[in-house]
Amino acid sequence: MRLRSHAASTMTATTALLATIRRNGVVAFAPVASRRLVLAPGGGEPVVRCPPPSSSRLMFPPSSMSSSSSSSSSLQSRTRSHSSLFSATEEEIDPGIVEGTSLRVLKYPHPALRATNHEVPIEDLNGPGSEISKIVREMFLVMYASRGVGLAAPQVGINRRLMVYNESGDPKDWLGETVMINPKIVEYSDATDIEQEGCLSFPEIRGDVERSKWIKVEAVNLKGKKFKKKFKGWEARIFQHEYDHLDGKVFIDRLTADSRKEVKPRLDGLIADFGEGAAI
Repeated sequence: MRLRSHAASTMTATTALLATIRRNGVVAFAPVASRRLVLAPGGGEPVVRCPPPSSSRLMFPPSSMSSSSSSSSSLQSRTRSHSSLFSATEEEIDPGIVEGTSLRVLKYPHPALRATNHEVPIEDLNGPGSEISKIVREMFLVMYASRGVGLAAPQVGINRRLMVYNESGDPKDWLGETVMINPKIVEYSDATDIEQEGCLSFPEIRGDVERSKWIKVEAVNLKGKKFKKKFKGWEARIFQHEYDHLDGKVFIDRLTADSRKEVKPRLDGLIADFGEGAAI
């Protein structure tokens, strides 16, 4: 991973946690320099400029697709996202370098996707200026630049139990941004449904996955406060997908038998492109 030179010169020291991560060559930080989503023209890797999310706000997006929408635009945005989990458009993109961060979406079979993920120490949650808040902000930058609707910390090489998502996938929808730290599923429905899913770490791969229709979750927000939440439908599926990443699982582990056969050639291609790793 690399940073644009003007951003690298302004980097500051990090906590012991991030210092360890940096020593392993995984992550470094740079300031967020823009408030617009723009794919820069010209040669070389594209640069994406995105608005920084609210670092301390924890708001939940509208209810699942089965419920009525208060506006047609919200429904259209949600429908777009639903058609291609977990990309907000029909095709996810690899944005290259994202301005404001050196984080990049890791591609399967990167070992970080299967590694153990540790809980975030509560003492690290000490306000908007904390390193965890910076991680959250930069995860949103990468998620939006990739046209995704959800992102787990292991997907950007940070093996901590942390996830972000925005059901609409719209960087302008700040109220839809959800941050969950050290989440736990405490109850789930026996009733399930099957939907097609994809993943930013598995480009061009989609398949049918069976998941619970609703779940109850306990987690911590950026202020270190515990909360409980029940997720239904589409929102429950997003959470379960990202939660799997925190347990070192990926969505291909849950594919139906038919989907596993269909994606096998493309999965072999990913292994060839990005290195040896677990096989389906």
